[in-house]
Amino acid sequence: MKRERDIDRYRVFGRRAFVLAGGKVALLSLLGARMYYLQVVEADRFATLADDNRISLRLLPPPRGRIVDRAGRPLAINDLNYRAVMTVKDLPDAERTLDILSGLISLVDGNRARVLREVARRRGFVPVMVRENLSWTEVSRIEVNAPDLPGVAIEVGRSRFYPGGEDVAHVLGYVAAVSESEMTDDPLLELPDFKIGKNGVEKFHDLGLRGKAGASQVEVNAVGRVIRELDRREGESGQEVALTLDLELQQFTRRRLGEESASAVVVEAHSGDILAMSSTPSFDPNAFTQGLSTAEWEALTSNPLAPLINKCIAGQYAPGSTFKLAVALAGLEAGIIDPKRAFYCSGEYEYGDSVFHCWKRYGHGTMRMEEALKQSCDVYFYELARRVGVDRIAAMAKRLGLGVPLGIDLPSERAGLVPTRDWKLAKLGVPWQGGETLVTGIGQGFALATPLQLAVMVARIVNGGMAIVPRVTRRVGEPEAEGAAPPRTFEPLGIGGASLEFLARAMNGAVNHPLGTAYAARIEESGWAMGGKTGTSQVRRISAREREEGVRRNEELPWQARDHALFVGYAPVQAPQYAVAIVIEHGGGGASMAAPVARDILRETQRRGPARDRPRRIVRGGSPAADRMRAGAG
Repeated sequence: MKRERDIDRYRVFGRRAFVLAGGKVALLSLLGARMYYLQVVEADRFATLADDNRISLRLLPPPRGRIVDRAGRPLAINDLNYRAVMTVKDLPDAERTLDILSGLISLVDGNRARVLREVARRRGFVPVMVRENLSWTEVSRIEVNAPDLPGVAIEVGRSRFYPGGEDVAHVLGYVAAVSESEMTDDPLLELPDFKIGKNGVEKFHDLGLRGKAGASQVEVNAVGRVIRELDRREGESGQEVALTLDLELQQFTRRRLGEESASAVVVEAHSGDILAMSSTPSFDPNAFTQGLSTAEWEALTSNPLAPLINKCIAGQYAPGSTFKLAVALAGLEAGIIDPKRAFYCSGEYEYGDSVFHCWKRYGHGTMRMEEALKQSCDVYFYELARRVGVDRIAAMAKRLGLGVPLGIDLPSERAGLVPTRDWKLAKLGVPWQGGETLVTGIGQGFALATPLQLAVMVARIVNGGMAIVPRVTRRVGEPEAEGAAPPRTFEPLGIGGASLEFLARAMNGAVNHPLGTAYAARIEESGWAMGGKTGTSQVRRISAREREEGVRRNEELPWQARDHALFVGYAPVQAPQYAVAIVIEHGGGGASMAAPVARDILRETQRRGPARDRPRRIVRGGSPAADRMRAGAG
């Protein structure tokens, strides 16, 4: 009996052992199959995933494209940028290290506080930038004291540098960090040290100047620390941009303007190339690259002389008597006035119940158009404007480039204003008054123009009536691309050559005739003589009481109440090639203040002869008279 029970027990145990063994075999088979699936069938996929975790792809910012002047002189380049960084894991004491660094390089309190915040929140192997744009002397100090600065290292990067500084600031603009509103799908913009153009040429050509990003493959550990670099492909530099500016003429122009709140534009009359464009006071664009403090930014934005504004394209001023050129041309082309027709100037002009005054208190006497332009007689142009009408005047002014955007390749251009009857009714809801036509006839009232527009107006007059479009960009890309570029062509304005020759002759007289308003500022060198037109625009209304007592001189008035001084001109008179416009804010008389500046700038322009840098290009259209003017017979 006992034996049978033992046999039954062994049988049960054997069956259980067999079932258990079978289960283990099945489980091992399943495990083996799964391992085969993961290690053999899915090997490639998991190898890829492992590499994705192990290998990190990082963008490398490309060098920003250079900007050069017409002769290839550098205006904006990429300078080496030495930065001091701290690696947290290697720092025994961050505050003590900063104390030592403060004795070697300048560290402001705000910068020090930022570094400590970043040290506290960043992972140990991530470098923290302490200060950038270190001088070579500062780098040397840190390197010499390296044994006392564990965790501190010098890194070398690139930063934008403007060799011309304040001389070219308004044309070039500057670069700065990307703001949230400027973010796009371009991954370059997410790089912490990447900067984009914020104004001027840097902004207008920003996409071309950026270049194409490079890439670096680095091996990282489980926490993201870089172990080694596996592969590196450098980025593609941005395109080089060559400007029409002449750097040395630009520097001369800014020095000649001095500390005034002023602007000057020099344009090549036949091509539209801007040779100099200066707005003063200026600012240092390198300060934006390095980073402005709050105090520095507030000083720039609160300055009443507006150093951040390019007054050449964004400053809008009453054109004063320079506008008389457009009024005269409107009368001539409409056939309303014979230039030999004379009007008498007694110093006053009665219209309705109002009396309009000439700048010369007791008048000029009998005036014909050429004498009226030479001596800038207001009474003559009151009468002429009344006969021509504001709408005809406006149409001619816009053909000459006033009151409309010129389409220059710079941001922030303003359009100015040439008023019409319809404009006033739509804008102010009241009809046009006859007296406003008279005021417009001498460039006052609603009329506004930028210095660039005034320079283009003169260029279109003296180049034979071609509608040049101004530009500051001569070439984008490699130098050989310039030869392949088609020549610039311009449409004719459809203005009679005789009218244009007449105005050029009158501007010649305004400078070179003894009775001309700018005679004292003439160029006496043979073959370099300039022609031009003075302008003085009021910024306030002169009361009847002031006229009775005698208008105070500008220098006796507060600066903000003084007249603007203007001058527009061209040179040489025998074969016009260059046009200039000068505006000196609250400078007083155009003849005494603006004309001498224009004289010196046009003299220097002719001495340098930038128009000789390239062959003359033939423009389309014109007339026999226009051809004679281009050939120098005008």
